[in-house]
Amino acid sequence: MKFTKSMLKLYAVTDRSWLKDETLYQQVEKALQGGVTMVQLREKSLDDALFLQEALDLKELCHRYHVPLIINDNLDIAIASQADGIHIGQDDISIETVKERFPDKIIGVTAHNLEEATKAQQSGATYLGMGALFPTSTKDHTIPLEIDDLRNITSMIDIPIVAIGGITLDNIVQLKDTGIAGVAVVSALFKSQDIVSTAKQLLELL
Repeated sequence: MKFTKSMLKLYAVTDRSWLKDETLYQQVEKALQGGVTMVQLREKSLDDALFLQEALDLKELCHRYHVPLIINDNLDIAIASQADGIHIGQDDISIETVKERFPDKIIGVTAHNLEEATKAQQSGATYLGMGALFPTSTKDHTIPLEIDDLRNITSMIDIPIVAIGGITLDNIVQLKDTGIAGVAVVSALFKSQDIVSTAKQLLELL
């Protein structure tokens, strides 16, 4: 799937913490029905066989809505499922390795400052996830990024940037006029009692 900047507008990152009585597939479908524009499958403890099957199932679902599926960190699963791309952190595999083994795919990179953002851009990242903007329970030991710093980075980096970290319906308006392409959300969406409605509200605020 050919990448466009608009795909980053409302970026859903999965989290099993909020499944309740639903499956991940059901929750992701609700997010897609609400207008999510990109989905990242993030699994830190699932065994590879289940992870791969889940990736295949969600890729089929996302493509039905013309939305790309990105795999978090796991290059082997990304390759095996032929997902649309991969998202890596600062301590994960290199962009160069991804480009060699998984060519012509979307490569997202988490960055926390201008130095990391510049390096990722120069190495060939497709987009950046910049944060954490607000306190978040989904990542340990997060490095806070001030909104003014985010605005400065977006003005100096050419590839699109998605804001990440603790973004909710209550604070998303603070990101107005920062130059971001969109926001990545986890608990704000999947913790919601009405995922479809919350996704629509987030899009309206954006």
